[in-house]
Amino acid sequence: MSFHAISLEEKQSALDELRKAKEQFAARGWFPGTSGNLSIRVGEFSPDSFHFAVTSSGKDKSIHTPEDFLFVDAAGEPCEATKLKPSAETLIHAKIYRMTGCGAIFHVHTVFNNVLSELYGEQGYVPVQGIELIKGLGIWEENAAIEIPVLPNYADIAAIAKLVPDALKPEIPGILLRNHGIYVWGKNAFEAKRHLEAFEFIFEVEYRRLALKK
Repeated sequence: MSFHAISLEEKQSALDELRKAKEQFAARGWFPGTSGNLSIRVGEFSPDSFHFAVTSSGKDKSIHTPEDFLFVDAAGEPCEATKLKPSAETLIHAKIYRMTGCGAIFHVHTVFNNVLSELYGEQGYVPVQGIELIKGLGIWEENAAIEIPVLPNYADIAAIAKLVPDALKPEIPGILLRNHGIYVWGKNAFEAKRHLEAFEFIFEVEYRRLALKK
């Protein structure tokens, strides 16, 4: 499906969901500076052909403007004439869409996900067990133990994107970048938001557990 064959209503719906998510996450302080990025896929999907709305680069996410988002293709290139630039990390979004076929991807920077990603960076994953909100990731095993992948934070975004396929775990809808932030995804914006909130609760609990041991 070409971008222009996607209905106006679907495009507007995606933008509306992104505005709501941006407002909610900004209120929580999850976009310090102009950091973080959000995207929602629109239209039909194949691994080599898809489109998504994504935050534009360098914008203040605590306010709403007509320049907050743009639509891009599977290569991360704008689908329409625009002066806006997609987020610098759009290639990572594109790779996750290509590998998972998900419907939405949210990326935020928080103190807790930064600290834990750095602490476990050399290990390559954050080990977590027995935290109730693991269920928010769709894992209902009693006293579940999970490993949340951590990737190195290279300046070259394309180099990070190349690492994504090997880091993906079907049961874990998220990847941390070391000393940077987390990418989470879901079949739609609602599920991606649920996953993000679950991860951030998990990170705070794990951080405080470690602090109590000292």
